[in-house]
Amino acid sequence: MSGLDSKAGFSHRPVLLAEAVEQLGPEAGRIYVDGTLGGGGHAIEVLKASAPDGRLIGIDKDIDAIEAATIRLRAYSGRVNIVRANFTELRSVLDSLGIDKVDGILLDLGVSTHQLTSPTRGFSFRADSRLDMRMDDRSELDAFIVVNTYEEAGLEKIFRVYGEERFSARIARAIVRARAGGAIESTRALSEVVVGAIPAKFHGRKRHPATKVFQAIRLVVNDEMESLHRGIEGSVAVLAPRGRLAIITFHSLEDRVVKRAFNEMANPCTCPPRAPGCVCDKVPLVRLLTRRGVKPSEAEVEENPKARSARLRAIEKI
Repeated sequence: MSGLDSKAGFSHRPVLLAEAVEQLGPEAGRIYVDGTLGGGGHAIEVLKASAPDGRLIGIDKDIDAIEAATIRLRAYSGRVNIVRANFTELRSVLDSLGIDKVDGILLDLGVSTHQLTSPTRGFSFRADSRLDMRMDDRSELDAFIVVNTYEEAGLEKIFRVYGEERFSARIARAIVRARAGGAIESTRALSEVVVGAIPAKFHGRKRHPATKVFQAIRLVVNDEMESLHRGIEGSVAVLAPRGRLAIITFHSLEDRVVKRAFNEMANPCTCPPRAPGCVCDKVPLVRLLTRRGVKPSEAEVEENPKARSARLRAIEKI
């Protein structure tokens, strides 16, 4: 989709739209899951491609996304079930709907434009607001708690591991020093502390100095990396034979997790390379549909620069 979704204020443009639908291969009479429904941009194309009777289960933990997608997909209401949940809860969602197996699952791990630009969600340094970053406002942990209560060592690890930030120690030290004079309450205040901790000569022109730190905090607040591990495992478990799982990632940490998990399921043998034959009896669960991550076209990146880092990987259950 482009521009604003049907719910006023909810803005998001799905990336790799045609490529994701192609990898899922929707067909009539099949059941599909969009585990990160967002505004419904990917979902509506899956519904079109699976006409006249393909069914879609849309899952999202963000209430704004649920409301936007409900409006956007109302013309397909007879073929759609929209559920507010985390995609890690997929098995229980399907059980509640009386569904055992599905034929395709899509996970788009990107943060929506709405979340990034909303003045009340606290995701970005570009819109000054109270530190929050929760995709699910029912969660207790938010960015304010992380920034103002985690010990220096914990913050340093978060920035180093989840943000791959080279100045993680300096930034953690600066945050602890700053909050000693009073809580760091807003995205702007945190951004200023981070920028001040990074030597000026390392302030990139194309990316804001605080980008990696904000990413790292968001990943922790929403438990995104652990959720991704559980989501992959749970998704493959509910796929029917020849069912497909497609995942769109937006940074190297996510892509590495997906690539490693897919490769291990496609090639689970643990026998030594020089062994005369396989004796571990581990058989492949899936086959790789994308040997390398599918990248956005130059045309898509030019139209939507935020798509630049996106990668799509897909598997088919054996």
